[in-house]
Amino acid sequence: METADQYTRGCHPFSLCTRLPGVLTGLGKDLYFMCGIIGYTNNVSNNQSVIENMLQKISHRGPDDQGYYQDSKITLGMRRLSIIDLDSGNQPLFNEDKSLILVFNGEIYNYQVLRAKLISLGHTFTTNSDSEVIIHGYEEYGNDIVNHLRGMFAFAIYNIHTKALFIARDIFGIKPLFYTIVKNELVFASEIKALFEYPGVEKKFNEQCLSSYLAFQYNPLTETFYRGIFQLLPAHYLEFTDNLKLTHYFKFNYNLDDNLKETDALNMLESTLKDSISHHRLADVEMGSFLSGGIDSSYLAANSQVKKTFSVGFEDHRCNELPLARELSQYLDIENYQKVITKDEFWHTIPTILNILDEPVADPSIIPLYHLTKLASQHVKVVLSGEGADELFGGYNIYQTPLTLAPTKIIPFFLRKGLKNILIKTNYEFKGKQYLIRAGQKIEERFIGNAFIFQNHELKKLIKPQWPIYPPQVLTNAYYRDVARKDDITKMQYIDLNFWLRGDILRKADHISMANSLEVRVPYLDKEVWAISSILPTNLRVNKKATKYIFRKMAAKSLPLQNSERKKLGFPVPLNEWIKEEQYYQPIKELFNSKSAQKYFNCDYLNYLLDEHYQGIHNNARKIWTVYIFLTWYNRNFD
Repeated sequence: METADQYTRGCHPFSLCTRLPGVLTGLGKDLYFMCGIIGYTNNVSNNQSVIENMLQKISHRGPDDQGYYQDSKITLGMRRLSIIDLDSGNQPLFNEDKSLILVFNGEIYNYQVLRAKLISLGHTFTTNSDSEVIIHGYEEYGNDIVNHLRGMFAFAIYNIHTKALFIARDIFGIKPLFYTIVKNELVFASEIKALFEYPGVEKKFNEQCLSSYLAFQYNPLTETFYRGIFQLLPAHYLEFTDNLKLTHYFKFNYNLDDNLKETDALNMLESTLKDSISHHRLADVEMGSFLSGGIDSSYLAANSQVKKTFSVGFEDHRCNELPLARELSQYLDIENYQKVITKDEFWHTIPTILNILDEPVADPSIIPLYHLTKLASQHVKVVLSGEGADELFGGYNIYQTPLTLAPTKIIPFFLRKGLKNILIKTNYEFKGKQYLIRAGQKIEERFIGNAFIFQNHELKKLIKPQWPIYPPQVLTNAYYRDVARKDDITKMQYIDLNFWLRGDILRKADHISMANSLEVRVPYLDKEVWAISSILPTNLRVNKKATKYIFRKMAAKSLPLQNSERKKLGFPVPLNEWIKEEQYYQPIKELFNSKSAQKYFNCDYLNYLLDEHYQGIHNNARKIWTVYIFLTWYNRNFD
């Protein structure tokens, strides 16, 4: 076990105050719910309105109803979205002697096995919901319950006798959890916006996050864009009594089996994935699946027995995967619902997205994802999605970079590095420049995740000198040390698992889907699937022939070749062309010269990037977008 007290910067020992007698309120009959929780170790003067206001802020996560518990020392609440066992499972949930109280956001896919085990050990169950295995499991295993759970979760358990609060998050970070400390009391919620309804939680901008955001395109830190508010990292649990302690309970360890035969790997992978899909299909409501036409979503649609799929695209044919999705749906004989997103819809959705996310995330795919989840929510309550397959099986095209750079290794590194330093300083562009720059960089320098927006030398030009600049490698180097003996491709996957996946992919998937009261399940992000992926030899994940090599081989059994062999696209967005259009260029230009821009940035450099792009000299679309999203978010929250 590793403690992670470094994540609690500014926290001190805490003492609990005196509180009121206990009250439980909620539904008249038992119901299972997702998908939002709140709580605090206190009883404030206007406690009823605080609870209601906090729950209201996350009502979209569970529109069906709510419940809460309060006594003189703890307040716990939830919002409910009915998915499984619609007639039982009311929360907050108690153990047999009412000494433990649980609020839970997520799904436990091995709950039936766990339930049988716990019953054999003498535990008494009062519901058929998956949530009850957590509280009885905590009775039996203590903090180690997290290692017995297969699923996605963020939950809190309070011990009435010891006054101890235990909060945990799943290994991938599929379900979110944020917290803060106010007058020695812990306040937590599924979304940041709910925390501001607690007395004393102030909305103050945290400048420490700015440079990291500009490098990664999302906030990779434990601390958020709001001073004093933190996220509980994936694979961590938090203990709070009279002080706060964080523990890192799981790490992604690679134990590559270089003797593993391709046929054996294929069979193991296929069996494990079908088992995961089967577990993720457990629901008492109709389920659908996202479908892009790419291999990840296509495989789920083909093997999950869903009757409905959902797809979005743009008018620009280069960014439109709808024909492929329609064709595959016809091949599989399932319904496919589609939406074409217009330019105006895309740009008009930005304020909505920023309200949903609480923090800026400059991934353009968030906007089509919003329209996709909105479309799906009109037909189903639960969808399957292909997040995680690329990180586990090596699906991103950038993972082939170490292979393409291999020929340059005949040149001594100091010469490649010297040439790189010269090329970075020149504005002269030519074909192959970026290749030569990458050849002069070690993997630890050039790769911080799937997106690397502003390089270190660019951050110094962009951010005004009074604001802190932290090279992103300050964060990633510790993770690189964990895999120091692994090959570069494995190192890249490990970085993405610990940064890109939680900070971008899963953050947007959860918040955007929940904004539309839709539960997204991710069968590839399963602990058993991870176990298989962690032993795959590198060449079965990424080689010169293909990314996600063994996965494609397996998928070819149930998909047409055009789907199983298709290159990774994601959600392509035509930002490059749109920013050159006057109707979008001018508002961006105005924003880049605003008071907020002048406060944090060198506006001359911003205008240089924008005009260079506008004139077609260089594609700066992602850099422009990253700053644009930040400034738009900042003006809405702090200006």
